[in-house]
Amino acid sequence: MEDKLHQFFKENDFDVFEPHQGHLNRFQRKLESPKRAKKPSYFWMSIAASVVLVLGFYLGSYQQKNTYDLADISPKMAEAQNFFVTTINQELKEVEQYRSLETEMVIEDSLNEIEELEDQYKTLVKELSKRENKHQIIREMIQNYQQRLDVLEKLLLRLELQQNPAKLEILEDEII
Repeated sequence: MEDKLHQFFKENDFDVFEPHQGHLNRFQRKLESPKRAKKPSYFWMSIAASVVLVLGFYLGSYQQKNTYDLADISPKMAEAQNFFVTTINQELKEVEQYRSLETEMVIEDSLNEIEELEDQYKTLVKELSKRENKHQIIREMIQNYQQRLDVLEKLLLRLELQQNPAKLEILEDEII
């Protein structure tokens, strides 16, 4: 081991001489010199970004408050809307029980019709916050819910008759 260590020091040339004259002074000046300018601080950019975010959230919530729905008009309208939405959801669940390959087209056609009615309802909601004649728009919104229920009731009747044709004969006897 000792031989390897001696051999290492013989093979490598180490700087064992004193540093050049004035080295200590140059080193001392570098330590005392003013530090270089740091990279630009992102402090002001982060404040500006925070202000933009807060302003965006405020404007977004303000815009949402300006749109009315049927439930925002009065407690009775909220109750009516709740009734319609609950009934529509129950009937949609009932429709899903009849879903099969034979009934797929009939169901999809009716659901497309309901989607069109929902789109009409969304335009009515937008008009409700803009127009003065709110009573007329409220009537149209309620009629829209009733039309959706009518579509679902007709669909359920059609699905029942398709699944159980004997009911058609019973219904014809009742009509006469």
